[in-house]
Amino acid sequence: MDKRLLDILCCPVSKVPVRPLSRPELEALNAAIGNGQVQSVAGAPVNAALSEGLITTDRKVIYRVEDGIPVMLPEEGIGTLQLGDFPAAA
Repeated sequence: MDKRLLDILCCPVSKVPVRPLSRPELEALNAAIGNGQVQSVAGAPVNAALSEGLITTDRKVIYRVEDGIPVMLPEEGIGTLQLGDFPAAA
């Protein structure tokens, strides 16, 4: 993802900056999705694994990236508190 775009992107609710998900974070998220354990902030089940994503720098919300385009809709965010095996901050 373009660094200039990353520099201006932030959570639409909290205004906290975002960064790309690390490989361990993405793998942990996709494992939880595969087990049917993940819901969006709006309470909808998340059924499709992510190929890439963005996470707020406070590590509270994940946003998916589809075909290189960040989906920064508040209701589409994924709260990390529901992810029991989410890796610790690097």
